[in-house]
Amino acid sequence: MTRGTEPLELSEIPVPAAGPEDLLVRVSVCAVCRTDLDVVEGRVTAPRYPVIPGHQVIGHVAQVGADVSDFREGDRVGIAWIHSACGHCKWCQAGLENLCPEFHSTGCDVDGGYAEYAVVSAKFAHFIPDSFADAEAAPLLCAGAIGWRSLRRASLSNGEILGFTGFGASAHLVLQLALHRYPESPVYVFARNPHEREFARSLGATWVGDTSDMPPERLDAVIDTTPAWKPIVDVLPHLAPGGRLVINAIRKSSADQQELLRLDYASHLWMEREIRSVANVTREDVREMLAAAAESGIRPTIEVLPLREANTALARLSSATRLRGAMVLEVAT
Repeated sequence: MTRGTEPLELSEIPVPAAGPEDLLVRVSVCAVCRTDLDVVEGRVTAPRYPVIPGHQVIGHVAQVGADVSDFREGDRVGIAWIHSACGHCKWCQAGLENLCPEFHSTGCDVDGGYAEYAVVSAKFAHFIPDSFADAEAAPLLCAGAIGWRSLRRASLSNGEILGFTGFGASAHLVLQLALHRYPESPVYVFARNPHEREFARSLGATWVGDTSDMPPERLDAVIDTTPAWKPIVDVLPHLAPGGRLVINAIRKSSADQQELLRLDYASHLWMEREIRSVANVTREDVREMLAAAAESGIRPTIEVLPLREANTALARLSSATRLRGAMVLEVAT
């Protein structure tokens, strides 16, 4: 991948070397994430270019480092956005390794899964439940895991109203998870695309509308999964007193940043409304999401594309093209 908006380029590179505490993974599939697009377009800057994107990686262990005892060759594993953290800072010690100042990400700080092989520390690899096919498991590693963390940050109680702005790969998984964990909580979905609204309703949303529509009741929590500012400004007046808005994004686009000028303290923020962000994920988030999805029978809706169509997949993320669930790149043939 070259820096900026230039397309990804297919090229032959040497198989990466695994250290004594690492696993060399033969990649089967890698799901496509909007953060991949952020890296490609420069909103998230990699420390070096070219870099191989992709951080929702499923594959099999091809080589085990000399100091690794928990994995064997042939094991099926997942590699997520969290590639490493220091393990000793105050955030890591508090279980917040996602906030570690030495946090390193897969597909940005190090090469990721849009490739035949990837390297991961055995401490940051994840066993994949047998109930999932490779392509089903891949979106759970980020879209699912960041959604899991967002739902926890929403501090929802059963019976409270949960909302979503946007309905892509992450939201369609979190909606299913929320209905399972909070069966008495209505779910409202704001999405500009009528196909996304139809999809949300088919998965159990109580009410769907455009981001500018008026919901039937105020919401106790909203999870924003969009790259834009307008949905946030639109939904804040619909929060109940003490309501929480959770922004599930690493970066926001600057294209509609002027929407923030519409913010009015009395109607958008007063009455102890809160805005919370979600930063990265922890290993625990990934493993808890995998376990919860396996236990509850949650399955992502996926579209599988060959690796050579990675540029097409990223272009569809940046456009208004109809998307339903998550796109997954098939790497191994």
